[in-house]
Amino acid sequence: MMETNNPLSQELEAHISALRRTVTECGPEISNITKCLLECFRQGNKLLLCGNGGSAADAQHIAAEFINRFRFDRPALPAISLASDNSILTCIGNDSAFVNIFSRQVEALGVKGDILVGISTSGRSGNVLKALETARAKGLTTIGFTGEKGRAAMGAACDYCLVVPSAETARIQECHEFVWHAICRDVESDLFQ
Repeated sequence: MMETNNPLSQELEAHISALRRTVTECGPEISNITKCLLECFRQGNKLLLCGNGGSAADAQHIAAEFINRFRFDRPALPAISLASDNSILTCIGNDSAFVNIFSRQVEALGVKGDILVGISTSGRSGNVLKALETARAKGLTTIGFTGEKGRAAMGAACDYCLVVPSAETARIQECHEFVWHAICRDVESDLFQ
């Protein structure tokens, strides 16, 4: 039995509560995002992902799950993390502006039918919002992953937006990863089994 005054137990309870609320409140949006990804991949289009800091790591992680495998070996799915190429990021950041590091890549790589996923726990990352704006202008489907504070800004910039019902960065990131694993499982299973 866990002690409720134990800090680790308190973290676990907060984690479980955030996950439970995310699954309950965001189920329809998770389903919509999964369907959107399935359609994108079936049509031969690609997934682009971007984010800063921990969200950049999430973008890389998700791209890797789609390109390589999740639960079983299968053909690769086209996914690109726009947060991965240090030369491109530093070139754009230095020669233009940091706010353009993702939007310039969307300009270069995105085509109608592709999907751009912007990940921002706060929902206020200027470079992510600009990338979503550029993606919309080019005819990409836009998807946001954020937390409660990002509902307005990210929601307005996206066709679909998963809003974790929490304002705590750690809980938002944990829920994002859980949801992405569920989406990867469903996409992989639907396309290849």
